[in-house]
Amino acid sequence: MGLGLTIVAGAASLGFAIARELTAAPSGRIFSLTVRGIVRREDRDAVVLDLTPATAAPGIYNLWLEDGGWVRLGPVIDQEAATVTRLVDSVEPSDALRVGQRASWSGIYYRDPEDAGLEAEDVIVETPVGPAPAWLIRPTGAATNDWAIHIHGLASPRAGTLRGVKVAADVGIVSLVVTYRNDGEGPTVGSGRSTLGATEAEDVRAAVRFAIAHGAERIMLFGWSMGGAIALRVAADREFDNVIDRLILDSPVLDWHETIAANCARVGLPRHVGVLPSPWLESNLLARAIGLSSSVPLDTFDCIARASALSVPALVFHGTADTSSPPLVARRLAQLRPDMVQLETFLAEHTLGWNSDPKRWARLASEWLAAMRAA
Repeated sequence: MGLGLTIVAGAASLGFAIARELTAAPSGRIFSLTVRGIVRREDRDAVVLDLTPATAAPGIYNLWLEDGGWVRLGPVIDQEAATVTRLVDSVEPSDALRVGQRASWSGIYYRDPEDAGLEAEDVIVETPVGPAPAWLIRPTGAATNDWAIHIHGLASPRAGTLRGVKVAADVGIVSLVVTYRNDGEGPTVGSGRSTLGATEAEDVRAAVRFAIAHGAERIMLFGWSMGGAIALRVAADREFDNVIDRLILDSPVLDWHETIAANCARVGLPRHVGVLPSPWLESNLLARAIGLSSSVPLDTFDCIARASALSVPALVFHGTADTSSPPLVARRLAQLRPDMVQLETFLAEHTLGWNSDPKRWARLASEWLAAMRAA
């Protein structure tokens, strides 16, 4: 009896801890890398870093330096037992990179619209919980009634979506880059915790209404990770039946139960431990105990169970090496709804398909957006 109670109490405690971590308010970056050296290669600087699956991945990435610098990195040119060397494409400020600095690896390639070569207007979307800042980015050339609303993921800034915004601008589509409650930029509500897209979707609905009020006639929702779950939720609203035309989803959360299990495995826990936080999220009483004002209906995010209801065409980008949002779920959705889902895979981790092959990613997204404009 005593052992059984101990096991139950331990499982409950672990479930509580996972639920708290999953819904935690955004925190600062973790600077887990060290700049081991700076060398000259091909008449350019190259940086020597600790060897990890991320730092050795193909493509283009960024280093955020602990003291505020920003380094754009090109391809791998050398790999040793414990280090990897990558070409440096640019450094800001120019003298920021030094040996011994702590750094953080990132797929967020542009810091802000200006850095991406885009002109943005700062606007406010009035949401049910207060004003949410957004970037309104109009393409050069003739006015258009086609809009894209870009939705970032959990614990990720809106700047991460600029990889897709550039493609939309090139095609001639207006972009609205949104924030939402408790993301670190939008309104702070209650304890500042995330409801995994359940209440955040209300703020994106407000952004859709903002776009309509400002001339949008057709809208494409572009969701990254949890932003993909939000996009699917909003696209299912009957209110927007004749407005939301297409979706682009990058590494979308298509089933929170599978996603939680995958993230448990990613940090070294057994996959089956992923069931333990569910009661803490789905029960109103237990949800309040972890700091949420209401429960999170995890089952309503199960896109496999609701595949037959999908009514908006979706282009899905997914990394085959994604350890956060299981690619098998995306593959299953594409198999169930080949009439509505075009799945494109990349040899990449979570939300890093663009970084692994930016030309292919941009070409596929451009073709999808151009088809929207031609319809």
